[in-house]
Amino acid sequence: MNWVKNINPERKSPRRFIQNLILSHWRSLLLLFMGVYLPLQVFEILAVKLWQNESGFPWDVPILLAIHSIAQPQLDILAVVLTKFGSFRTVLPVLSAIALILLTQRRWRSLTYLVTTAFGNILINRTAKQLMHRMRPHLWESKAPEFDYAFPSGHAMTSMTLVAILVILNWNRPWRWLVVMFGSLFLFAIAWTRLYLGVHFPSDILAGWMVALAWAIGVSLIIKPNWQPTTTINTNTQQETSLLPEEKKLIDQD
Repeated sequence: MNWVKNINPERKSPRRFIQNLILSHWRSLLLLFMGVYLPLQVFEILAVKLWQNESGFPWDVPILLAIHSIAQPQLDILAVVLTKFGSFRTVLPVLSAIALILLTQRRWRSLTYLVTTAFGNILINRTAKQLMHRMRPHLWESKAPEFDYAFPSGHAMTSMTLVAILVILNWNRPWRWLVVMFGSLFLFAIAWTRLYLGVHFPSDILAGWMVALAWAIGVSLIIKPNWQPTTTINTNTQQETSLLPEEKKLIDQD
């Protein structure tokens, strides 16, 4: 009868098992909720409202006009130059340099995360633009006109993707909050240029931020790049160059 006494108490209580399971994964669940579910909900609300009402949102035009009210030649030059740093053609060399560093360091998992997130960002943006067919604002003559669709903003998505990748890959580093701070300034600077130049509505920017953030965090939860604290360099290298136990199990099942 001793085997009866040795049965794991968790097997007797489904409630206790579920409670322990949630407690052991609460950080991942919170990140999933805050970083994926909520941003996707915001994006969905914006997309559905825009689909139902092509004229957009009542706060779009007033914000654009308020920003345009401070227009001056010096700011025109600043906006035209600064906005180029948010385009994928400018960000691509930066991502390529990071990818090369990861390659030389044999950080395969982080490299896979970077490539998947970056090119997934392009695919999502192009698909969403073609589905929504939202025209760009024409409230004044832009100093840097754009001629494709507006929703969601490609510059907003690209800048958010770059910042999210840098934050996630540096999360176990002591300087991560500097990355967050300067990344946030970069995001708002690029967003300001798009609004100042009159080539995007504020809702385009917000939608771009939300879907890019959800994609970057969602991919990180699947690929698990090396952004969690590790105890030694050897552990770090092993995590980057080998499959996790659950990943090996999935492959063995196939």
